[in-house]
Amino acid sequence: MLVQDRTREANRLHKVLTDAGIQLASVASNVLGKSGRAMLAALVEGTTNPGVLADLAQGKLRRKLPALREALVGRFRKHHRLLVSHLLAHLDYLDEALEDLTAQIEEALRPFAAEAARLDTIPGVGARTAEVLIAELGVDMRQFPTARHLASWAGLSPGTHESAGKRRAVRTTKGNRWLRATLIQAALAAVNVRDSALAGRYRRLVPRCGHKKAIVAVAHKLLTTAYVLLADGCTYHELGAGYYDARRKDRDVRRALHALERHGYRVSLEPAA
Repeated sequence: MLVQDRTREANRLHKVLTDAGIQLASVASNVLGKSGRAMLAALVEGTTNPGVLADLAQGKLRRKLPALREALVGRFRKHHRLLVSHLLAHLDYLDEALEDLTAQIEEALRPFAAEAARLDTIPGVGARTAEVLIAELGVDMRQFPTARHLASWAGLSPGTHESAGKRRAVRTTKGNRWLRATLIQAALAAVNVRDSALAGRYRRLVPRCGHKKAIVAVAHKLLTTAYVLLADGCTYHELGAGYYDARRKDRDVRRALHALERHGYRVSLEPAA
């Protein structure tokens, strides 16, 4: 919740800067980094000269000084300084609270360091996601007979709607909203790991199902993978981006042959050189 609060405060800060005509976010990738905080502090203190503010940039951002000077030309007034000062003070408080709670969480998770390390090897799963998985699931998977039971409990299984012998696609079931939200975020990160099996699964599903359903399917796979790692005590083995395509190769070939035969063609297959 504190992370979400911090994100909201950061968004409010961006909105105030935009209202003042300060387009710092269009040049700096992280407005709340070292350079950005130095510029914001100078703005709060009353410095509005774009050249002076741009000279506060550090590191790689100094390569963009001309763009920075242009982005820092605005109408930063007294009420903007007041709002930004309060937002920065709140962000500092949230950062301090997050550091304190993170230390407490790490201390509480010390007995489960081995399990957290195994979960951290899954693409898209970082330290924070591993902490949430252990906090919401525990490490004893005997309470869930199978991975499907766990997916249903978490709210990542497709619901069922059958009428007159016809099954309709419906929303996923209700479940643990904290776990579900964390797994969706992890799935969004996992699909960017290009050479992973999870990214390959997403690329196979998205043309047919769309982005949202494909992400939920990847989140489901992440959860079932975590179940296996925690239940069996094994380590994650990357299968590669082509795993699902290779697994269904024979089925795809048979479907293509049957489709051609229905149209009156006789096909003989010969492996390419």
